[in-house]
Amino acid sequence: MKIFRFPEIRRKLFFTLFIIVVFRLLTHVPTPGVNVDAIRSFLQGSALLGLFDLFSGGGFQNFSIVTLGLGPYINVSIIIQLLTIMIPSLEELSKEGESGREKINMYTRLFAVPMALLQSFGIYFLLNKQGVIDTLNPFDLLILMLSLTVGSMLLVWIGELVTEYGIGNGISLLIFVGIIGQLPSAIVSFVSTLDSYNLFNALLFLALTILVIVGVVLVNEGTRNIPIEYGRRGISSQKITNYLPIKVNQAGVIPIIFAVSVVMLPSMIAAPLQLSANNFFRSLGEFLAINFSRNSIGYNVFYFLLVVGFTYFYTYIQFNPEKISEDVKKRGGFIPGIRPGSNTTSYLRGIVNRITLAGALFLGLIAILPFLVQNSLGISNLSIGGTGLLIVVSVVLETIRQVESLTVTKSYENYLK
Repeated sequence: MKIFRFPEIRRKLFFTLFIIVVFRLLTHVPTPGVNVDAIRSFLQGSALLGLFDLFSGGGFQNFSIVTLGLGPYINVSIIIQLLTIMIPSLEELSKEGESGREKINMYTRLFAVPMALLQSFGIYFLLNKQGVIDTLNPFDLLILMLSLTVGSMLLVWIGELVTEYGIGNGISLLIFVGIIGQLPSAIVSFVSTLDSYNLFNALLFLALTILVIVGVVLVNEGTRNIPIEYGRRGISSQKITNYLPIKVNQAGVIPIIFAVSVVMLPSMIAAPLQLSANNFFRSLGEFLAINFSRNSIGYNVFYFLLVVGFTYFYTYIQFNPEKISEDVKKRGGFIPGIRPGSNTTSYLRGIVNRITLAGALFLGLIAILPFLVQNSLGISNLSIGGTGLLIVVSVVLETIRQVESLTVTKSYENYLK
């Protein structure tokens, strides 16, 4: 392969593989003072925490020091992105180039620490109410919270090392490895449950998986190119035509992450409420447990609507038709057949609305894909759902693009020499 011909790319590749091995080892370093066997048996009957285990690469199942995964850092990153739109000082900081982005990244890392402490206590509270973890004294609880927090921040650090010295985006790559790490055991479990009765459903499921992967690639790479003409002053008075690309899925996987954090909240508080001595709270917990379980219709309809709504919300944070129309007008450009100014803004807004609708519906279907597959094909032991598949394909595409870019750059440098 071409990538192995260049020493620098080889070093980046081997460094990335080394970090992946380190990450997989960290998922087997247990947190002190916890009964791992009790947690594993509890996870088998909990679809909610099983999803957390998937994204931590098995860290939750082992209750390792990286149980939280990169969740706190990702949550803080999303919050700061939203605050950047609402707080003028942060918005100005984001426009200062590399130095501004470094300061925002520093703020993200700092705020990820209290977020990790909060989430570690939340996990302890949830498992303690379920009787999985014994009640800890303040000192042992502090040790537990610090262990989980340090493990999460350690993942952030090694992820940034991959971004700087390896190949691909380190944070995304660790999430990718965490999801893929569950695949071998899932395949063994899937094959062991096959018989002549559901063999046809299994083949249909594999065909559906390939179709979904193709769909994810097409939607992630799909763009609508809008022609923009710029008048060129001079003797020939030529016109230069450029294109404004608008992606079908501008929001990526962020709307699903938003939706998951909201839709899982009723399920998380249902268990403690059911143990309450108050009849009202106990009834409320039972209602939430029944109507917001991952296999209920209400849960999945609510989940689908949240994904669609958050897709529109995040798209308009990233793509402002009025601002783009203003920039095009200042540079002397225009869309053929559309007047500059408010007409261009309305035209761009209409296109974004239509394109985003297709992307939002696709993300919504991807999000509830496990529910649809389980009810139509009867396959209940899905390890990688639609969300995981979307992340895996997106990371693979991003990494391939970076490898190709590095290869082309090195080939060009050797050619100049």
